[in-house]
Amino acid sequence: MTDNQTVKAQPAPFYFKKILNHIKQFFSKSSNCIIVFFGIVLTITVIYPLFSMVKDSFTVQSVSEAKNINEIWDAAVKRGDFTFLQWPSLLFNKLTPLYSKNFFWIPLYRSVLMALIACTIAVVFGGNLAFFITRTNIPFKRFISTVFVFPYIMPSWSIAMFWENFFKNTNVSGSPGEGLLQALTGISAPQWLVYGFFPTAIVLGLHYAPFAYILIGGILRNMDANLEEAATILKASRLKIVRRITLPIVAPAMISTVLLVFASSISSYTVPQFLNKDGSFNSISITLRSALMTGKKGEGYVIATILLIFSVLILTLNNWFTKSRRSFTTVSGKSGQITKIDLKKAKWPIAVTTLVIVTFFAVIPLLSFVLESLEETAGDFSSITLKYWISPTPAIDDAFVGARDYSLNGIFHNSTILHSFGRTIIVAVIVSFICGTCGILIGYAVSKNRRSRLANYVSSLAFLPYLIPALSFSTIFFSLSKTNAFHFLDVATTLSEWSAVALCIIVGGIKFLPFASRSGTNAMLQVSGEIEEAAIITGCPWGKRMTKILFPIQKSSFISGYLLPFISCMREYTLFALITSSVTLSTNVLEYYTRNGVDQLANGINLLLVVFVIVINLSINKFTGASIDKGIGG
Repeated sequence: MTDNQTVKAQPAPFYFKKILNHIKQFFSKSSNCIIVFFGIVLTITVIYPLFSMVKDSFTVQSVSEAKNINEIWDAAVKRGDFTFLQWPSLLFNKLTPLYSKNFFWIPLYRSVLMALIACTIAVVFGGNLAFFITRTNIPFKRFISTVFVFPYIMPSWSIAMFWENFFKNTNVSGSPGEGLLQALTGISAPQWLVYGFFPTAIVLGLHYAPFAYILIGGILRNMDANLEEAATILKASRLKIVRRITLPIVAPAMISTVLLVFASSISSYTVPQFLNKDGSFNSISITLRSALMTGKKGEGYVIATILLIFSVLILTLNNWFTKSRRSFTTVSGKSGQITKIDLKKAKWPIAVTTLVIVTFFAVIPLLSFVLESLEETAGDFSSITLKYWISPTPAIDDAFVGARDYSLNGIFHNSTILHSFGRTIIVAVIVSFICGTCGILIGYAVSKNRRSRLANYVSSLAFLPYLIPALSFSTIFFSLSKTNAFHFLDVATTLSEWSAVALCIIVGGIKFLPFASRSGTNAMLQVSGEIEEAAIITGCPWGKRMTKILFPIQKSSFISGYLLPFISCMREYTLFALITSSVTLSTNVLEYYTRNGVDQLANGINLLLVVFVIVINLSINKFTGASIDKGIGG
């Protein structure tokens, strides 16, 4: 062997040693280890289930589905076969065209229209209130701002229950009795105002109005007031300033609000289901669950995939709009000289009107739940009793067949209610701990690797579950539980409710991670890197830097990352509807009692949930400064 050959033989091990050194150097940084770990975990928990459900939409799920496809398309498929015929069987059923129309196209059309109306109500109501609170001298700001978020803290169907409690009457089909309006005034609301499409759209709009208030209000609070002051110096009218400066600046937040509220509303299940007692409104979410529960799982997966496509289009549209409006990022922060608009004599009428509307939809519902839970007979306000709260024996005649397998004792002696409430708290606490901790770690890693493609991938993946409709997300894991590899997740095959609790923790931990990750990332980006660098120089280890330096600096934002998943879990039903039984969580029991006409217990459970969540939120806000408006939408 010549000397030249010896020289050429050396680079190979040297090259691998160099790569090994690069790997060691890369993983010597805590942020890199975290980003790689979550890249793998989120790929497994988000991307794989997503593709699994899409694949199932092209797979024949049952013998009856195979028979149906064969009859329609003269094919020869069997259960388990991969086929593209599942989609046209639902969308364009040539054998029975009315099936496609009634089962898919009409519910989809109505759901889209319902979501558009909900978006309009949320943006107009929430956006205007945000403007009045942040930019005018309207009185009662603190009370209005605090109380206005209650409808968002409440389960979405709490407003639906209040709507029914207020407008129900003896002249309406499906109504359980007199409502507040009929009892107090004798006025009977028409059928279309009590149940169906219109009240569903209104209730969803009111539920998401605080969300619009939080997003748009955050932009208005942080907007540089010098822009408006400069226009004032140039003698521009107040209307022109609002139209040419204020509205364009908040336009991105308004578009994001519209898109996100639309995505949430179109897939909402609980409100359409609750306000469909007369059977007049069949939303796409009701159709989806019906398909999954009646042996048409393949069609259900097709519908869930279509809802996912809606979400992808919404995300694409939002990104396109944001990129096309880059000129509005000139807003640099708060001005020290914010001038409030003087409403003069109009401030009191506006304040009183706002106060009445906010109180009606945020405070009165709580009072209605109290009254409805105290009625001896549902709908009869002349009979008040505490037995539905404190009775140690069945508060309802045992002859009531619908609930004979459930405890009918007063709420404080009701094992079904108390056990489900305990499980709900356990799920909410564990999910909030998982999401909050992971959100902080992801935020730290992303902020330290903000130019890295892997960091962008992890950040996008952590936010993706937020854009997936809750029922579609639940469908993903419902689909996985039916596969051989994940059959242990199938609640129907287990004997313990704790199996369902474990699955709820997994699903909730992934679905509500976007709240915490966005909160954690924004909080970490606000912390100067010099602070941590100074600690590194002194030899402070990474764990101590996180717990003793970074966490205390952004304590309120980080706690919000724990609080948001907790609140969301406590009030959630749609996400857990497919993967739990009717007694697993409080919302399951609430839905069961409502469906079976035990309105007193149903209203009592709702009141218990709402008050518990509000007390927790206000307590944490009082002692830590954290609140739900820190972390939503950044």
